[in-house]
Amino acid sequence: MPNYVELYETKKASPQKIAELVRSGMNIYTDTATAQAPTLQDAIYTHIAANKIKDIEVNTFLDIYPAKWYDEPVLSENLHMISWFNGNSARKAMRNRFVDYMTTYYSEAPALIRSCEQIDMAILASSDMDEHGNFSIGISSSMAEALLEKADRIVLEVNRKMPKSLASPIVHITKIDRFCIVDTPLPCLPDVKPDAESVAIGNYIAEEIANGSTLQFGVGAIPNAVGHALRNKRNLGIHTEAFVSSMVDLIECGAIDNSRKTIHKGRSVATFALGNQKTYNYIHNNREIELLPVDYVNNPSVIAMNPNMISVNGAIECDLYGQVCSESIGPYQYSGVGGQVDFIRGAIHSKGGKSFLTFKSTAKNGEVSCILPQLQAGSIVTTTRNDVDYIVTEYGIAKLRGKPESVRAKSLIAIAHPKFRDRLTYEAKKMNLFI
Repeated sequence: MPNYVELYETKKASPQKIAELVRSGMNIYTDTATAQAPTLQDAIYTHIAANKIKDIEVNTFLDIYPAKWYDEPVLSENLHMISWFNGNSARKAMRNRFVDYMTTYYSEAPALIRSCEQIDMAILASSDMDEHGNFSIGISSSMAEALLEKADRIVLEVNRKMPKSLASPIVHITKIDRFCIVDTPLPCLPDVKPDAESVAIGNYIAEEIANGSTLQFGVGAIPNAVGHALRNKRNLGIHTEAFVSSMVDLIECGAIDNSRKTIHKGRSVATFALGNQKTYNYIHNNREIELLPVDYVNNPSVIAMNPNMISVNGAIECDLYGQVCSESIGPYQYSGVGGQVDFIRGAIHSKGGKSFLTFKSTAKNGEVSCILPQLQAGSIVTTTRNDVDYIVTEYGIAKLRGKPESVRAKSLIAIAHPKFRDRLTYEAKKMNLFI
């Protein structure tokens, strides 16, 4: 067996030394959430600022680490930042308009990467090299496979705290240019305690979920409430975009065993993980969790292979036509498209599948309704009215799919906050929605 120790030592470098690989005119890509490399990112930012490197394009997806290249508009002439889904830093930078936004369904992102004329550098986080010379791209498969294929240069931030996912993409030491080593705890999401409205929404959805269903949901108070409400179910499965803490809890209590799935039976499938330390510990060297590329996991045709597929996603607002905005507040890009539409389409084409879009009935401390006659000016339609299946608030469930406009409007008004229902009814009549 070849001994890669010598090669390992020659390719190991400091973050500052790796940053020197960046030259004017390069484009750089990172991947999703924990696949990003915060130490390298900040070293590259410092190198760009100190050496007046020009015309650098940086593409990120769901930034979860504070990043200097998003916080310093003074470098906006040097850096062209493109976010494919906004985390906190990109969201703030986008409000100040020194970052651009790439709109795409998450499932199609790898194809867009492969179609690029050239990608100069991919920066990824990984676990350390094994005895065969391979580095595992940790707990975010996402777009990594496409980036590893396409990038001219591959640099890694090897994190000794990174769990090793047995199904994630790997890259051999002979294929990488440089790597640095860090020992940085992964970001842990707080366990959000559901409030009364979230609990009500979770209970409504749980009543619609049969034993043996396969689940997709994300992070936050409402998904946590859904997870808690499912603890007495049995034989549930996971085929999801994000593997989150509430799913580990459901596995431990026996609600999830993946026994009724058609594909990947006995295993939980996701494309990345984001949660608490317990979640990361669960994934490490665990063959029962498969983190696979997003163009497979989020492919609606693959999703639909599991019967009784249940998709639960959050939204910001909905209008009486059933159009849903989940990514912007008016014209302000708040988050991104992500995989919402991928899973909605996969769920509704699954035998017995259902898709739920959820939000609290009001925003701004109850001052505004999140169900509107029409979406507010500038709001982006994330999910068209033709794709929407169920809408859920703390006041109930509105079944929209297969219903005419008048029924859809009345159903939505019925789950709006009571203080806004008369006004919504008045506006619906003005819009000739009632027959």
